[in-house]
Amino acid sequence: MTGIVSQDGEKRLVLVSGRAHPELAAAVAKSLDIDLLPTTAYDFANGEIYVRFAESVRGADVFVLQSHAAPINQWLMEQFLMVDALKRASAKTITVIAPFYGYARQDKKHRGREPISARLMADLFKTAGADRLMSVDLHAAQIQGFFDGPVDHLWAMPILTDYVRTRVDVQNVTVVSPDAGRIRVAELWAQKLGGGPLAFVHKSRDIRQPNKTVANRVVGDVEGRTCVLVDDLIDTAGTIAGAIRVLHEAGAKDVIVAATHGVLSDPAIDRLQQSGAREVIITDTLPIPEERRFEGLTVLSIAPLIARAIREVFDDGSVTSLFDGQS
Repeated sequence: MTGIVSQDGEKRLVLVSGRAHPELAAAVAKSLDIDLLPTTAYDFANGEIYVRFAESVRGADVFVLQSHAAPINQWLMEQFLMVDALKRASAKTITVIAPFYGYARQDKKHRGREPISARLMADLFKTAGADRLMSVDLHAAQIQGFFDGPVDHLWAMPILTDYVRTRVDVQNVTVVSPDAGRIRVAELWAQKLGGGPLAFVHKSRDIRQPNKTVANRVVGDVEGRTCVLVDDLIDTAGTIAGAIRVLHEAGAKDVIVAATHGVLSDPAIDRLQQSGAREVIITDTLPIPEERRFEGLTVLSIAPLIARAIREVFDDGSVTSLFDGQS
């Protein structure tokens, strides 16, 4: 049967994938040295989704991997249905793995009569039958509290910082946050890159218009320095492109962008190509097809990190130990 059986024969690990990002699931399975559970999934003519697993999962610890790429609502519904099918098939535990957690930016009310959609996603996973949730670089760490059960919050920072150190002179680096709200993340980055100075971009946002921000000025020492601009995600790249512009205007030597999630909604590719950034570095928590890649874009694999976290959960180990106790 598919999966890993514990040494005492009491536990069985099974990895299941939806259709949103099969390349990532295959890479995670390879890192675990297992096969994915054979799964049938297709759409009916009216858009309804059907899923079925080809092997028994009774008594198994099942990990359901689905990254919430576009079209996000389709892949969310598919994951809900997969969890429901596993619950009804008597899986012992069900862990939802959402490398990119959908609706995470709607984590609070900006105005009256708005939903808190990130909380609703957690409630829906719980209702479907999930026992545990695993994700990478949530937009806000507080989202962990939305799910009524264990949450493993993985960080891509070790993967990103290890690569960035090979691309810069750490003696001449300023780590830049694209806004004041992510200064704490920038501080952790600076520690990993040798303890250089910090800066942030002051920006304004119209909460009545999605994906609309204006970068006004940079606060901090960037003149003549390599700036590493860090964020959790790049969507339309308006914020990032504006930040790169004000950094160059402030005298930055060059700019490297590092982010975990490459949402890359239009017109992100054009903006990034024209932004003047030396390199844009992301991970593959979301699928990045060849037609969306460009010169200067580097995509790092998140699969080994997810595989290690899965193994720690299955072996009753410590996921926090993967991040020096800081997760």
